[in-house]
Amino acid sequence: MNIDYENLSPEMIQLVAAVFLIRLIIWLFYANTVRKTLMLISPENRLITPNQAWLLAIPLFNIYWNFVVAARVADSLTNEFYDRKIAEEEDPGRMAGMWYAWLFLLSNIPLPAFILITIGLLSFVYFIGYWVKVNNFRNLLAEHEKFKKNQRD
Repeated sequence: MNIDYENLSPEMIQLVAAVFLIRLIIWLFYANTVRKTLMLISPENRLITPNQAWLLAIPLFNIYWNFVVAARVADSLTNEFYDRKIAEEEDPGRMAGMWYAWLFLLSNIPLPAFILITIGLLSFVYFIGYWVKVNNFRNLLAEHEKFKKNQRD
């Protein structure tokens, strides 16, 4: 199937632009969740700075950066949970993040449509799952800070 890019209708161009814009906005919200989580981790425990989370919103570069984030956020959380003496899973969120990173990588490789649709759906499911997991860790760290603050008062 060949696509005639020169004769695309204005509606089709608008649809593609809208989908790209919506996807970018979702990536920005996701990056902000990762950034907020990293901000709750003490600087000595971080293996990635909070502002580096914004790199997740750069199309194509984020294919690589998802792997970096999954590994470094998991290691940063492990360090922070150890210092705060919070019992949590080993390598928090690493597997979900890596699954998402691999599926996102595969979804960007030209493959037959039925395979891309399957991988795309799986990628979306793991993306939401990882995002929720990171947000839950952020909430856990925030609650722990509130608890510590109330104990000091």
